[in-house]
Amino acid sequence: MARLANYFVVVGYDLDNRVEGEGQGRILQRFPEKDWEDSPFPQGIELFCQPSGWQLVPERQAASFFVAVLTDINSERHYCACFTFWEGLDSPQLKKVDAGDADEADEEPAVVQHSKLFAPKSLVVVSRLDYTEAFRNCLGLIYTVHVDGLSTPLETVIGNLLTCVIPVAGGSQIDESPVCSLDKVPQSPACDWLLACLQPGPEEREDSLRTITLGAGDRQVIQTPINDALPVSGSSVAQLFRQLGIVNVLYLFCAALTEHKILFLSSSYQRLTDACRGLLAIMFPLKYSFTYVPILPGKLLEVLSTPTPFIIGVNSFFRSETQELLDVIIADLDGGTVTIPECVHISLLPEPLLQQTQTALSMVLDPELEFSDQAFPPQSMNPSALKIQDKEIRAVFLWLFARLFQGYRWCLHIIRIHPEPVIRFHKAAFLGQRSLTEDDFLMKVLDGMAFAGFVSERGPPYRATDLFDDLVANQVERIRQEEACPHKVMNHVKELAEQLFKNENPYPAVAMHKVQRPSETSQSTDQSRTPFPVLDDVAVQLFIDHAVAKLKSSPPVVKAELKSMVPSGPPLGDIVDRNGNVMANSARRLEVVRNCITYIFDNKMLEAKKLMPAVLRALKGRTARVCLTQELNQHVLQNRAVLDDQQFDYIVRMMNCTLQDCSHMDEHGIAATLLPLVTAFCRKLGAGITQFAYSCVQEHMVWTTMQFWEAMFYSDVQNHIKALYMETDDGNQQSNSDQQDGSGNRREISALELAAEQNRLWPTLSKEMQTERVQKEESTVFSQAIHYANRMSYLLLPLDTSKNRLLRSSGLGDVESVSNSYVTNSIAGSMAESYDTESGFEDAESSDVANSVVRFINRFVDKVCNESGVTNEHLKALHTMIPDIVQMHIETLDAVHRESKRLPPIQKPKLLRPTLLPGEELVMDGMRVHLIPDGRDEATGQMGGPPLLPAEGAIFLTTYRLIFKGTPSDALVGEQIVTRSFPIASLTKEKRISVTLTMDQFVQEGLQLRSCTFQLMKIAFDEEVASDLAESFRKHLHKLRFPQHVQGTFAFTVGQTGKLVLEPKTKDKNQSLKTLSKNLVKNAKRTISRQYVGRKKEVPATWENRSNFQSELDEDEISVSEEVDQSALTLSSTIRSSDRQTMSNVVERACCRDYQRLGLGTLSNSLTRSKNEPFRISTANRMYTVCRSYPGLLIIPQNIPDSTIHRICRCYRQNRFPVVCWRHSRTKAVLLRSAGLHAKGVVSFFKSPNAPTAVPSQADSTSLEQEKYLQAIISSMPSYSESTGRNTLSGFTSTHMNTSESSDKLRQPKIGDLMKQVLGNKEDVPGTFSRGALGQKAKVISLSQPKVSGKARNSPRGKWGSIRGSGRLSAYNPDIGTRLAGKESPQPNGGPNDPLFLRQQKAYLYIIGDKAQLKGGKQDSFQQWEVIPIEVCDVRQVKNSFKKLMKACVPSSQTTEPNMSFLRLLEDSEWMTLLHRVLQVSVLVVELLDTGSSVMVSLEDGWDVTTQVVSLVQLLSDPYYRTFDGFRLLVEKEWLSFGHRFSHRGAQTLGSQSSGFTPVFLQFLDCVHQIHLQFPMEFEFSQYYLKFLAYHYMSNRFRTFLLDSDYDRIELGVLYEEKSDRRNPQVCKSVWDYIDRLNKKAPVFYNYMYSPEDEEVLRPYTFISNLKVWDFYLEETLSDGPPYDWELRSRQESLAEETAEKADTGAPKSQRHIVWPCYDNLSKVMPDAITKLLQDLQNLEAELGQTSEKWKDTWDKIKTTQRTETKLESKPSFSSSLLMSSNLSHQRRSQGVCLQDSRVGSSIKLGLDCEASATSTPVAGRPSTSTLYSQFQSTESENRSFEGILYKRGALLKPWKPRWFVLDKTKHELRYYDSRQDKDCKGVIELSDVESVTVGTPTMGAPKNVEEKAFFDLKTSKRMYNLCAQESSNAQLWMDSIQSSLSDA
Repeated sequence: MARLANYFVVVGYDLDNRVEGEGQGRILQRFPEKDWEDSPFPQGIELFCQPSGWQLVPERQAASFFVAVLTDINSERHYCACFTFWEGLDSPQLKKVDAGDADEADEEPAVVQHSKLFAPKSLVVVSRLDYTEAFRNCLGLIYTVHVDGLSTPLETVIGNLLTCVIPVAGGSQIDESPVCSLDKVPQSPACDWLLACLQPGPEEREDSLRTITLGAGDRQVIQTPINDALPVSGSSVAQLFRQLGIVNVLYLFCAALTEHKILFLSSSYQRLTDACRGLLAIMFPLKYSFTYVPILPGKLLEVLSTPTPFIIGVNSFFRSETQELLDVIIADLDGGTVTIPECVHISLLPEPLLQQTQTALSMVLDPELEFSDQAFPPQSMNPSALKIQDKEIRAVFLWLFARLFQGYRWCLHIIRIHPEPVIRFHKAAFLGQRSLTEDDFLMKVLDGMAFAGFVSERGPPYRATDLFDDLVANQVERIRQEEACPHKVMNHVKELAEQLFKNENPYPAVAMHKVQRPSETSQSTDQSRTPFPVLDDVAVQLFIDHAVAKLKSSPPVVKAELKSMVPSGPPLGDIVDRNGNVMANSARRLEVVRNCITYIFDNKMLEAKKLMPAVLRALKGRTARVCLTQELNQHVLQNRAVLDDQQFDYIVRMMNCTLQDCSHMDEHGIAATLLPLVTAFCRKLGAGITQFAYSCVQEHMVWTTMQFWEAMFYSDVQNHIKALYMETDDGNQQSNSDQQDGSGNRREISALELAAEQNRLWPTLSKEMQTERVQKEESTVFSQAIHYANRMSYLLLPLDTSKNRLLRSSGLGDVESVSNSYVTNSIAGSMAESYDTESGFEDAESSDVANSVVRFINRFVDKVCNESGVTNEHLKALHTMIPDIVQMHIETLDAVHRESKRLPPIQKPKLLRPTLLPGEELVMDGMRVHLIPDGRDEATGQMGGPPLLPAEGAIFLTTYRLIFKGTPSDALVGEQIVTRSFPIASLTKEKRISVTLTMDQFVQEGLQLRSCTFQLMKIAFDEEVASDLAESFRKHLHKLRFPQHVQGTFAFTVGQTGKLVLEPKTKDKNQSLKTLSKNLVKNAKRTISRQYVGRKKEVPATWENRSNFQSELDEDEISVSEEVDQSALTLSSTIRSSDRQTMSNVVERACCRDYQRLGLGTLSNSLTRSKNEPFRISTANRMYTVCRSYPGLLIIPQNIPDSTIHRICRCYRQNRFPVVCWRHSRTKAVLLRSAGLHAKGVVSFFKSPNAPTAVPSQADSTSLEQEKYLQAIISSMPSYSESTGRNTLSGFTSTHMNTSESSDKLRQPKIGDLMKQVLGNKEDVPGTFSRGALGQKAKVISLSQPKVSGKARNSPRGKWGSIRGSGRLSAYNPDIGTRLAGKESPQPNGGPNDPLFLRQQKAYLYIIGDKAQLKGGKQDSFQQWEVIPIEVCDVRQVKNSFKKLMKACVPSSQTTEPNMSFLRLLEDSEWMTLLHRVLQVSVLVVELLDTGSSVMVSLEDGWDVTTQVVSLVQLLSDPYYRTFDGFRLLVEKEWLSFGHRFSHRGAQTLGSQSSGFTPVFLQFLDCVHQIHLQFPMEFEFSQYYLKFLAYHYMSNRFRTFLLDSDYDRIELGVLYEEKSDRRNPQVCKSVWDYIDRLNKKAPVFYNYMYSPEDEEVLRPYTFISNLKVWDFYLEETLSDGPPYDWELRSRQESLAEETAEKADTGAPKSQRHIVWPCYDNLSKVMPDAITKLLQDLQNLEAELGQTSEKWKDTWDKIKTTQRTETKLESKPSFSSSLLMSSNLSHQRRSQGVCLQDSRVGSSIKLGLDCEASATSTPVAGRPSTSTLYSQFQSTESENRSFEGILYKRGALLKPWKPRWFVLDKTKHELRYYDSRQDKDCKGVIELSDVESVTVGTPTMGAPKNVEEKAFFDLKTSKRMYNLCAQESSNAQLWMDSIQSSLSDA
């Protein structure tokens, strides 16, 4: 029983005391005045009566009521019900107040004084019970008695209130005697009726129903809950959900459980209390144990900044003061919002629980939602009444907790039963079995205070149970079956809600409330009110004393608490397994683990070794790890299992692997089950010395985790205590110990059940028995503590205690660890020396280890012994024991360590030596490493097959390469050799990594090395590699990668001694260069005029790169624009005497040969040169004084003197002025290259010449010179001299374009369209493309976005790339929609068909310039050049793009993220976009040149993009450059001579290290590769040739791609030495010589499909969709490294043959060979047919003893015989029909067989150099007639049935031409030739295809003077032939002959 009210208090406004202008409250009276013993009076009530502060108001306010909650120091809650009303103040009181006010308001006397003020007064009931309504009624009644002046004295009512006693929790226990029924109120003296009241009352029902009256004619029924463990919520929970909504309340719920700070805001105090009560109610069965203040007074707001969690309510009046709280979640009840600060992360419920809970809640709160879409919704779908809804919501949360905590009782450890149960919760096991270890929410809840309270309250096995215990034990199965079906869940929720409602309202029918309210009149009239009287405390005290006396005299009512054994529910294990969280195909894996263990113990080591990798993989799964522990347990006899070395090694390895994947929590108990095993398995080391497995598995986090040891300890203690009682009970309770469970199976009694039974018996035992049991338990715990001190010392002390190696985390030590803990067979054998310590320090250090281990064990012992009640004496004994245990163990370990060192070292794979190139030498010998797999799938076995990586081997550092060579760790492929290597010069990034190897389970240091040859090496150093060795490896690598000077690179040091090259001192570097610069500057200063100097100073430094350039180049002084005194420059000042023959060498240079070929002038007749040649070779730069980076000989217009060049070059960056580099053989248009203009030069360049200038400054004269120069170029063009300017671009379009016949595929875009694409023009207005620099309307190519590719074809010569995707427009182009808005048909290559563009006169010279450089210039209308401004991609873009490309092609680690896929990364790299741009501009230039305009490419510094564009243009336009010689010449001319900065862009030296690797040349090669793919028959070299160049461009093996210009090469004396150096013929210094040598030996670089057409201009498609990723970036050959160093391959092959001969023991050899894509070199193991045949031929010749012919001669022979055969047939051979049917659709004859390429991967063409028109290609699937006759070798004359001349109209766009036609009836075909004598057939018309022969009509372009009837048409199934004879009779003859042949057939 409990008092309804403990105290009654009257609190009023304190008129005497005002602090800082704020009113105070004070307690006027309180009853009883003495504190009750069981509940002291709470302090500070006056603050809570007016939480917003005590104030006087001018108007009387309505009475208010709310309940505040105060928590005392024992965390007991006191409910203070405050009833507040307002009383008027009389005059003397007012004066007091005014006086106080005046004191404060001295400065402001004008304070408004009110005539009447009202002060608040509060009546407060303080209680330990929370009966809000009862308190509201009682206080209301007291107020009514006072206001209405009822006859009952107030003292009586208050006395009755304070003496009222009610049961705490009822239920229907009627057997208790009722104490107090106050329903009779006799009108006699107080004492008499009080006694009368204390008699039992007649209406007393049961205990849970208590009727009370306060003696003022009132009566109330108070229903107490049946079970007080369940919270009482009224309707507060439902109210809370209505105010905030489902999601918000769930956030608050999770926040409260995970211990966040929660603040409620509302303007109503009662609502704040209700909301807090509601939040606590849904947290049941957890109890909130932090600060809980539903109403916080304003004076105490600083409480909100407390660091601990809280739930607090504050009036909205203080909202502004809560704004700056950073970590508080604010719930605004009135506004319905919850604000979560950014820094707060609330962990939400795990899915699917969260979703299911939300669904259930919405079904409770909004049942109509489900049916809202139904056509006929059910009639009554209203939500339940608020009180019922409240219980339904609580039921949902109860159901939620039952799911969250199901099976929690199985994770309780009972460690003491007597005298009190001590229980601990095993969190890790609980999470592990639920597989929720990763779940943030549950982790936080289990760590929280609320859950700790839950365990201590609900842990005991013998206690009263409630609804939650029943739910979690007996309804788990039901919950699991129904969880997926919301309606079943709702039924369950309704059942639970009914129980909750019944608990709160046991008798819902009884509700007699008769309480008077104040009358309306008394409320409205103010005057009549008297102040609340002072009560007679004696009278009230008398009531209280009587009641106390009466209670003392009556016997105490003890309600027997119904205790019972708490049911545990189904164990957790079943739950999870049924959820199916078991690994796939685990049965097979477990089988593997079992077999392996059996093999080990049967000593079948070879079998075990094979299974080992599979076992280690399987042990990733939990089931396999559990299986391992079970299997090992079976092999332990009497706690001991002695193994031999190898068995021991394998067992330890498996244990390590198992432990490696255990987290430090050990949630699956794997470490726990291994703990007894590691002390059981051992091996004998020597006389009486045994090494146990624990010394080899110490490297795991779990051993240093205190929680692990505690959980282990408690679970062991529980087992021992259980055993203790099982023994004692054995005798008398045999029958009980094994209980029958429901299904009849016998199951073992659990520890909790045992404890419950013991607790039940405890009161019945005698004192002696009780003490005996307590002692037994205590000594059990004590003995376990000693046992664990031993165990912990085993696992914490390292084998070599002399090392200060301690465990990793937990403050137990540092990571510097010694090997023996994870390598069992001591490699200590080989490492002992390095690990020996100096003896002097040994003791000190070992004691250090010992101390920290002792400290750790002591901490553990203190904690567990205090929790499990070990006596102090025992604890002291333990503390003295522990150091001895540790010391003893250290001594044992020393002996073990000594012995283990003597073991023979483990057999490791032999280190394989790599084959080296001639001249390549080792810098560092092999270091043992492991090659770890990276992000590429192929080698890891993911794509099928056993994994080749990880592999174990060694890394070698040579002067040229970094080589890994080793064998895979997987035993199944152990015989294969894995090689991965790359040239040191290509290293781009080196990064330290730490790697965990699966075999050894410990982290090793490693390196990740990335190379720009698309290779990545992730290596982990073996433990035998000392860290300083690894460090010196890194330093050597860095030194070799960035030598101080280019002479330190391998290309220069090759063949010298193997020592690292000593760098030449920088002081005397380039001595001649320095003197040259000095002379130049000296002479220049002499000749500069003052005016010029003045001008120079004004030049703004607008060119941004200039500043860094000058620091990068030695020649900065020379690039200043200054006049140079020629006389000062002698030959000797530039070039060393040894190179005096320079001039003749310069002439020999390849460029000169090319210039002569192009007809651009020769040097031989330079003196007697005829003046009519438009160009000449100038030697102005022979001393490299005009431009340091240009070649010595340059092509310039004939009439420009050398002196002009010196002036012109100043306008261009780096002095790179425009020079001619190629001339079109047909149109005679020229291609020029230069750098961009200096910013100042541009404006003056385009300045109108008539502009008024006061003085003709030097700037003007320079710009005039420039104009003259350009004019000279223009006038050199034949088209300029011929035409008078009528030639417009639009005139070039042929009328045939629009004929109906023209096939869509061949419709070509005009140049205008091409320009528009390149410029990205948005407006289709004629004349948009302005003449001059950049008109207002001209748009600009933006190279920041990909554009539609530009290609065109305007001349009859030339061809397009393959038509794949031809109809598509590039999806990338943003402007394409606007362009095609007109009625234009899209072109196959993406050019819009727009004739309006570019109608005006064609320019003679187009200047492709950098948009940024061409600002603000105006051009004269009659100048003949036009500027095409484009945005150029700068080298930084190329550099970054390449970095991303490398990461995409060779990722460093595997990832499953969708945005990290290969294609996504490739797109992000924008590499393809850059290729597209370069190709696009190149195709435009090709087009312009082909139409007869010259083009000058003038971009950036003229050595990056310019070089790319110029080279590609020449390659596309001139077939010569597509041969071996031509391509070499192109690269030497445009890239080497014209000064592409190879060393700088390749970051080849220390100086250029910071600039990073920028593969401009590689980008060019990729573009060539793209063109090669589209035109495979136009290139003499294969794709492999391009890859070879790409590789050696980055490898620095040859000198070809070193240094930045010819000048630098002459400086180093390497330009002309290649021919002369014969000392070491093995070492090639030039990549070209090497290629030549190789090409003579084998056809590796040759393209068998080579079958060029004369004067062919290529126009590739440049859409990104047409570009392919180069396989050079993706392929790798693990068998013998990159296939680009041929000497290595031949050496490896010869070695392989030798070993094969030795190994050949007569066993039958299999002919089968497995080919792996990433391991084998496909071209080598699967060679193409032709290479194979050529090799066979050579082998046969060798066998016959003939001298074998060179492959090229053989091939040429075959080709010629092939050609003659084809001539005889005049038909494509059968092979071509194969090809055609294989859908190689070129728009021209493409004969040949598609085969695998020689040793590389491109396709091959059997070159049949015969002509065949596109018409005669056989249709797939129908054999051509010609193939039927191919066996006849008859001469052609026999087969000529009828012949003669006919005019034939050409295919699309071709004119009528006379051809010699032959009608051949034998072969049933009509052939035609160029002339009668011609042997080469030009085309064939199959007669079988002819459908009709009809009379024709003349068409445009037909031969003149021929009568109409001479025309006839021949219609075939493919096309129409328009033919014309010389006269009509002849035509008739032809028609008849053809008809008769048709009818004959």
